[in-house]
Amino acid sequence: MAPRLNIPPVTRGLLILLVALSFLYNLARWKRLGDPYGSEATAPSLVPYLALVPAVSIFNPWTFVTATFVEQNVLTLFVNGATIFFGGKYLERAWGPKEFGKVVLVATAIPNLVAVPIYIAWGAIMGNPTRALTPITGGITLQATFLVAFKQLVPEHTVTILKGIVKMRVKHFPALFLLLNSISGLVLGTDTAAVMSWLGLLTAWTYLRFYKTQPDMSSSTTGGRGLKGDASETFAFAMFFPDIMQPPIAFICDQIYVLLINLKICTPFSNDDITSGNEQAAARGEAGLPHLL
Repeated sequence: MAPRLNIPPVTRGLLILLVALSFLYNLARWKRLGDPYGSEATAPSLVPYLALVPAVSIFNPWTFVTATFVEQNVLTLFVNGATIFFGGKYLERAWGPKEFGKVVLVATAIPNLVAVPIYIAWGAIMGNPTRALTPITGGITLQATFLVAFKQLVPEHTVTILKGIVKMRVKHFPALFLLLNSISGLVLGTDTAAVMSWLGLLTAWTYLRFYKTQPDMSSSTTGGRGLKGDASETFAFAMFFPDIMQPPIAFICDQIYVLLINLKICTPFSNDDITSGNEQAAARGEAGLPHLL
């Protein structure tokens, strides 16, 4: 008897959504390749009712979510599928289906919402109206989100590749992810991957840092009810980068943090919040969380 894959419900649903939407998108694009007519906004290469096309996204608001689960080729479909399968299984079991679903929704909708005015403004400033017709698809934001989550939950976990030839701690993955996508955007012209990787990481970190309820693993301050956000020093934004880059990044982040507090957008962390956050981070490390793979 073949082994049965034990996939949590939300992760299973995301995998089905990924395969179904990617198939429908490529089928629709293939059928439209022979259409010599249509305006720029409905050009044969575009499928604006599945992919996020900034110039016409207001007419297809569901694409702010669906675009994340649309892949244009087999390679990226495999990568995003593996991301959801392995990362989703781990995080859904660590957080529970409800919280995991919230994080996925935030990680898909918000970066896509922010990307729309960026590409419209980009096209207007550069005098290139086709920039606003750039189809935005793919799971880059989910990949960034999962890496941020792993940085929070198991930062010291070491991933070994090629029988030990390559070893890297999970806490270094987000910075490497941003670096590779940024270089790719500049050298290969994959600007959507570069833009969405930054938007995905910033969105995920902001939500996990300030809004998501974390389980109280020490039960020393909240009676086990959980804590809102993660004020631990190890989860500060500057800690995502190499040591030499942390002081200037921390200075810039501190100024933005103060500005957001003055604008009443962000609630400042108290000393107790920081102490509790550090305790939670230490407790997570001592809890022996299961391996990623």
